[in-house]
Amino acid sequence: MTKMGYQRFAWSVVFLLLISSILAGCGGKSPPESQKASSDAGSEEDQITGELNLFNWSEYMPDSVIKKFEKEYGVKVNYSVYSSNDEMLAKINAGASGYDIAVGTDYMVEVMRKENLLEPINLDNITNLNNIDDQFLDKSFDPGNEYSVPYMWGGAFIAYNKDTVDTEITSYKDLWKPEFKNSLVVLDDQRIMLGIANKMQGESMSSTDPKVIEKSKELLIDLLPNVKAFDSDTQKTMLLNGEAKAGVVWGAEAYLAYNENPAIETVLPEEGMYLGIDCFIIPKNAPNKRAAEAFIDFVLRPEVSAEITEDFPYSNPNKAAHELIGEEIMNHPAVNPPEEELEKGEFLKDLGETVLDYDRAWSEVKQ
Repeated sequence: MTKMGYQRFAWSVVFLLLISSILAGCGGKSPPESQKASSDAGSEEDQITGELNLFNWSEYMPDSVIKKFEKEYGVKVNYSVYSSNDEMLAKINAGASGYDIAVGTDYMVEVMRKENLLEPINLDNITNLNNIDDQFLDKSFDPGNEYSVPYMWGGAFIAYNKDTVDTEITSYKDLWKPEFKNSLVVLDDQRIMLGIANKMQGESMSSTDPKVIEKSKELLIDLLPNVKAFDSDTQKTMLLNGEAKAGVVWGAEAYLAYNENPAIETVLPEEGMYLGIDCFIIPKNAPNKRAAEAFIDFVLRPEVSAEITEDFPYSNPNKAAHELIGEEIMNHPAVNPPEEELEKGEFLKDLGETVLDYDRAWSEVKQ
């Protein structure tokens, strides 16, 4: 090789080494196998695949929303239902670990959090959380929303058919009148029904006083001749078909009944109504936690949240969705009660060991 040829060769080697160095600094160099494995693991953790097992009340999630999620994410959703918070807790507590996501009411979130039945939610994956009104976040039952994300909220109201009821209804105690013999539909929920009886005594819905609980049991036993059915799923059906003249019903059921028959009136009881925030939760050891978080974030989109309320008109904590919801829904007292009524309302609290007293009382009511 000539001297000139050798110099050209040397400069070529230097040039190639320089380019390699630059590419390595810019990330152009392939990572070592250990780094590559770590990178792959992170992407797999963030991958949304498989199936999602959703555990919820009936008539609380439109099929259209589920289908849209399935189409967008390629994840099949299996929808299972329950009739009360207690039923949901019992199934999860008994080891029903196949659920990826459930919906629990505020006080039940606290119970399950304390019993270590919930997975913490990665809020970095809930990008639409800022659509939720601040008043529904960082509540005492779950500080910082570590284990729950608000879904819907609302209350239990009195609804009655003005065409078939002669008496004016303003209070829970009106439901005990003989006029309603065998013609009431009431919620099949021990905390709410015993809580209502507590309120009639001027006590808290979450009273732990044994005397108050015993008196509430007696009041509900006295109500039994008027009760046609205990139903937490579709109270509107009995109001519309004439089987029930009145009842204690969910807000959405009161609105839907009114929407089909304007003679169905909603009453906000003078004692103060039950209020609750229903939240998404992820059970401990959920098989597909990442898909659960994706579903929560999907539902919090304003257009999706509004679609849910249009189908099942519960009160919606998603402030970004409000302008997309029809005015008739938003202005109905069963969906958005006046502020002064909310101030009289009451959220349930975790009872601790006293829940056993409520269990016993409820069993004696329904025996």
